[in-house]
Amino acid sequence: MAVVIAALLPVFLLIVLGFVLKRTLIRPETQWHGLERLTYYVLFPVLLVQTLVKADLSKVPVAGVGGALLLSVLLMSLLCLALRPLLARLSVDGPAFTSIFQGATRWQTYVALAVSGNLFGDLGLALASVAMVAIIPLVNVFSVSVLAHYASPEKRSVGAIVATVTLNPLIWACVIGLALNVAHIPLPKLWHEVADALGRSSLAIGLLVTGAGLHLEGMFRPSLAASVALVLKLVLMPVIAVTLALWFGLSGSNLAIVTACAAVPTSSSAYVLARQMGGDAPLLAQIITLQTILAAATMPIAIALVA
Repeated sequence: MAVVIAALLPVFLLIVLGFVLKRTLIRPETQWHGLERLTYYVLFPVLLVQTLVKADLSKVPVAGVGGALLLSVLLMSLLCLALRPLLARLSVDGPAFTSIFQGATRWQTYVALAVSGNLFGDLGLALASVAMVAIIPLVNVFSVSVLAHYASPEKRSVGAIVATVTLNPLIWACVIGLALNVAHIPLPKLWHEVADALGRSSLAIGLLVTGAGLHLEGMFRPSLAASVALVLKLVLMPVIAVTLALWFGLSGSNLAIVTACAAVPTSSSAYVLARQMGGDAPLLAQIITLQTILAAATMPIAIALVA
């Protein structure tokens, strides 16, 4: 437990620092929006490409790690849809349901990669990157589809949904990194020096941006919808993922990374998507804040139980 907490502490301290900076030194929203775009479109994709290029995939159980997390997201998505009639009877409307769905299925990639790297170094980053290849396309398709059906005032066509997913820079970064690795295409030393420098900064800035986006309003009186999302993501999702990982025969660092990726809070980018497509953005902001704060306690427990 002490080792796990030591690996998680820097991650959550950076999130707290981002929260403090947003309210003291860097208050303009536009500056944080610029940092978010820089991280999302440049720094983070470069980190993913570089991590996958350098990874020794022969030592990574791609099918086990990716399969366990892929199936856990699929099962959680089906569970959320199955709960929709019950939630509707409890006065949870369509936009609020989409926030529960995103809160239960999406994952905070900055936290997952930072924790994985702190725990297991380059191997941890490689394992988490494999997890991203499995999860990111699926959760984007599901999230956009659910928002289009339950919240968007204008229903999106299949082509629009496909375009939204295929334009995701993180998906392209994973594809490019894997392709370069499998094809054994050598990259110049200059690329590695620049990519390493950008990659090192991406996680720190990403965590600061995550902290800046937290909202404490209503934190001590969470709504029913927020409470449901909390239980589904921080409790049930790790249980499902660990069960599947054990079924796939994973153990040691592989099992710990699957657990870490499943136990992270939901993605802060879900809030942007909710705003764009008519979801309940204030509810999702509450879900993100509560999950991020509580994950500081639930993640160490989840990882320590399987480590």
